[in-house]
Amino acid sequence: MSKIRAAITGIDTFLPEYRLTNDELSRMVDTSDEWIMQRIGIKERRILKEEGKATAFMGTKAVKSLLAKTNTHPEEIELLITATITPDMIFPTASNIIAYKTGLKNAWTYDLLAACSGFLFALQTGATFIEGGRYKKVIIVGADKMSSITDYNDRTTCPLFGDAGTAVLLEATTEDVGVIDHIFHTDGSGGKHLYLKAGGSLHPASHETVENKEHYVYQEGQAVFKFAVSKMADVSVEIMKRHNVSADDLAYLVPHQANMRIIEAVARRMGLIKEKVMINIQRYGNTTAATIPLCLWEWEHKLHKGDKLVLSAFGGGFTWGAVYLKWAYDPI
Repeated sequence: MSKIRAAITGIDTFLPEYRLTNDELSRMVDTSDEWIMQRIGIKERRILKEEGKATAFMGTKAVKSLLAKTNTHPEEIELLITATITPDMIFPTASNIIAYKTGLKNAWTYDLLAACSGFLFALQTGATFIEGGRYKKVIIVGADKMSSITDYNDRTTCPLFGDAGTAVLLEATTEDVGVIDHIFHTDGSGGKHLYLKAGGSLHPASHETVENKEHYVYQEGQAVFKFAVSKMADVSVEIMKRHNVSADDLAYLVPHQANMRIIEAVARRMGLIKEKVMINIQRYGNTTAATIPLCLWEWEHKLHKGDKLVLSAFGGGFTWGAVYLKWAYDPI
């Protein structure tokens, strides 16, 4: 019997229309286009400004587009996992809302929280259900409204983040394509460098937490940079060696889009030329769980069946990992 794998058979996205440029940010906080481009590499980011719309709205838009694009009936989907750190509310989950609004009546759902590594963790989780023969069609959503937890008076963090929703369809296949391997790690000792202090059971919302701005992302940039470069590079190189994949063999590295300097450092460690690295951070910023699928969506027309890809991410927690996969279809 042939081995069952989970293959990405479709991908789509939702991007808010509003573009927050560096020039506009420079009028809000003490920063400049030059400062942001030199240190981070972001030119603009999309922001969901419409009142009453949040992460589930973007995820719903992406899933509806994905179903139409792949000619998939909603009732065919058996599982929906949403990677997010900005759900509309603690419960019901974003996945619950998305499934209801997209007619996924036969799917059970849950959210997965692993910060910027969330999409990879969710992708592998969905793949495992398919590899075991349990399900044939699974949707993985990566969506975050990072503007909702960004302090636009903090010049160190406000240039970093944008909003986006993405969705990929995973299907069972016996061909030599799909998700092949993964290497994942977590290290809770890194939590002190990158976290959201309030809003959980330890520090519930109060006048004090709001006044102290504890509901916004806190990050120690230098510590996170150091860890991200070493950890993303280590797992990416390790998974290539495990499968005897050389830099020439690899079609693309698909890195989490957090910082241009991190991406460039990881690519150097892997021996990759710039043309083999998917980069769109300059247009969208760090959309957390949406960055990697957003890259895949933008490069979809360049990917061919059998292309070897390494997906790599690092996020708060700390969480990090890499996925090795072979692309499952030719350009549409």
